[in-house]
Amino acid sequence: MYKKLIKAVTNLGTPRVLLVGDFILDSYIYGDALRISPEAPVPVLKVVDREHSCGGAASVAADLAVLGAKTTCLGVVGKDSNGKLLKDLLEKQGADPAGLIEATDRPTINKLRMVGLAQHRHRQQLLRVDEENTEPLTRADSQRLLEVFESRLAEADVVCLQDYRKGVLSEQFCRKAIELARKAGKRVLVDPPMDKNYDKFKGASAMTPNRYEASAAVGFDINTIDDAARAAQMLTSKLDLEAVVITLDKEGAYLRSPVHTGHIPTVPRTVYDVTGAGDMVLAMLAASLAGGCDYETAVHLSNIAGGIEVEKFGVATVSIDEIVNEIIANNKHKTGKIHTVESLQKELSFHRHQGESIVFTNGCFDVIHRGHIEYLGFCKQQGDILVVGLNSDRSVRELKGPERPINNQHDRAAVLAGLASVDYITIFDEPDPLALIKQVGPDILVKGEDWAEKGVVGREFVESNGGKVVLAPLVDGKSSTSTINKMKELDGNDRD
Repeated sequence: MYKKLIKAVTNLGTPRVLLVGDFILDSYIYGDALRISPEAPVPVLKVVDREHSCGGAASVAADLAVLGAKTTCLGVVGKDSNGKLLKDLLEKQGADPAGLIEATDRPTINKLRMVGLAQHRHRQQLLRVDEENTEPLTRADSQRLLEVFESRLAEADVVCLQDYRKGVLSEQFCRKAIELARKAGKRVLVDPPMDKNYDKFKGASAMTPNRYEASAAVGFDINTIDDAARAAQMLTSKLDLEAVVITLDKEGAYLRSPVHTGHIPTVPRTVYDVTGAGDMVLAMLAASLAGGCDYETAVHLSNIAGGIEVEKFGVATVSIDEIVNEIIANNKHKTGKIHTVESLQKELSFHRHQGESIVFTNGCFDVIHRGHIEYLGFCKQQGDILVVGLNSDRSVRELKGPERPINNQHDRAAVLAGLASVDYITIFDEPDPLALIKQVGPDILVKGEDWAEKGVVGREFVESNGGKVVLAPLVDGKSSTSTINKMKELDGNDRD
């Protein structure tokens, strides 16, 4: 699944998404909360910064843009400065706001959050002020929106309906939009609101409620995976859906689809702010399905993207680079750091795709000591990914004599794998690392400064490919040989 996910997320292309829903402007006022008001027991906020970002369906559009999708936005804004600001934000993100019609009977939805700062750093939301009109659209505005939907449908790969119950997605509009999309052969993905009745979404392709929204819709609490399975079955059957994805916060998601049905776990998170997580899940699901992924792969990617988002403050986008790095990081505990050359080359190709530099060094690393630790730390500082070429037992014997190594190659590799500075280890059998260096193709080759006069093996190859060679300082009096000799002396004295 690891390689499948990497391939999928790096080959999404530029899917075209028709996004309909409640477009919201998120506004933030940040201030130092250093004292309590003498007028009432409330904090006094001294304003230090203001910020605006995309919320609601606009957040989905921003998420899609970062994932490389071309998004057409359909919804309603007011004839006000906030509406212009929201359109400008969407355009800057790369989304098309041309389908946002201006209504005369309502303001642009604005959620203003007052955020207190302690020592200018630690954020705590103190208050939210909502400016909105949640009444249904007028018949004329709803018809205008439907006409725009019909005119832009042909150019879309997938349709998304993002419903915050702000009056845009009426039952009549949803039924007609889903009917038109199905006739055109377009998938319709729905992120529903908290509601007991989802009948207006009947016939959509897939729905992505969280556990609480799904609980309200099916009439029982979803506390276990079995509960989620029962709820997903009920929703697909009742609403004639192709798939249901019930997001289960720290437990991941439950997917019911024609090909795969079951629990898809996620990596546990230190949750900072869940705002926008559902938007990110919908965006990732839409981009990956439109990009040709199956539901299982799409949900795995959505889990990862949503997990990254909740560790950020407020509504935040998640890039493909972040997702790729997360996949690689999550996979290391499964595949480990120790690789064959062939396996290592595949791992490094992913890192190079992310623009990360590869550092290489090599050695016996027989008895790890302070000199080794500082040396490897120095190596890691020279680039992004540190690869250690480890001499096999046979090559150590050729270099050091028949009594070496003290620790076999598997034990030495395991010790190196426990060091945070080391990303990958591969064992080589030749007396020198030249062949391995040519296979790894590092950007930076590091050796100890004692190799300055002896000549660094691989220098010519690395430099001819645009790389560089760095000589590392050594810790005086620290080496495996000296450590082993001391141990022998101590052993001899004990016998005396």
